[in-house]
Amino acid sequence: MTTTHDALAEWHQLATAPNPERLSKLVHKNAVFHSPVVHTPQAGRELVVAYLSAAAQTLGSQDFRYERELVDGQNVMLEFTCSMDGVHVNGIDLIRFDEDGKIIDFKVMVRPLKAVNKVWESMAAQLERQKA
Repeated sequence: MTTTHDALAEWHQLATAPNPERLSKLVHKNAVFHSPVVHTPQAGRELVVAYLSAAAQTLGSQDFRYERELVDGQNVMLEFTCSMDGVHVNGIDLIRFDEDGKIIDFKVMVRPLKAVNKVWESMAAQLERQKA
């Protein structure tokens, strides 16, 4: 059984060095992803891995970093900052792990509006590249 602490350490590694195969092992088969720009939750390991991989490619600039981390049992809140084409992005990853240390729910919130628009534009392009 993997603890939330161990699973979070794995997430931190994947956030800076994306690896879809490793990520797939961390994500529960029934996981749900809540995007800041898509109004419907994305359910299932395959979709969640696709969105998280695209996000890592999109947001994973050299200046991406987590600023704060709050852990409460199986719930984790990570505040991040980065810049995208000169636009400052500030956001939160709200993650819930199951009892086996698998991501079961992942919600991303981004601010300000200019950053939301930039993330949407970049994520859409990255997801299209993944399909090709």
